[in-house]
Amino acid sequence: MKFKAEIDIMPLDALLDPQGKAVSNSMTNIGLPEIEGVRIGKHIRLFIEAENQAVAEEKVDVACKKLLANQIMESYKFVVTPA
Repeated sequence: MKFKAEIDIMPLDALLDPQGKAVSNSMTNIGLPEIEGVRIGKHIRLFIEAENQAVAEEKVDVACKKLLANQIMESYKFVVTPA
């Protein structure tokens, strides 16, 4: 069965996010001073062939831990749905 995974990877809250800080600081310049605390991460979509949803979720979790996310600096969450 084929599944689709939507993965969000974000910098840990305790760490500085220079890209997010730059965007946050620029909000005032474009007339949006009420927007602050911007954090910028990654969104990954992938398709996986697996026996069932539990197996697909396990494989996505392994991919995140071993390759897609740096767990020292980033957190991740994902949703797996039938494709």
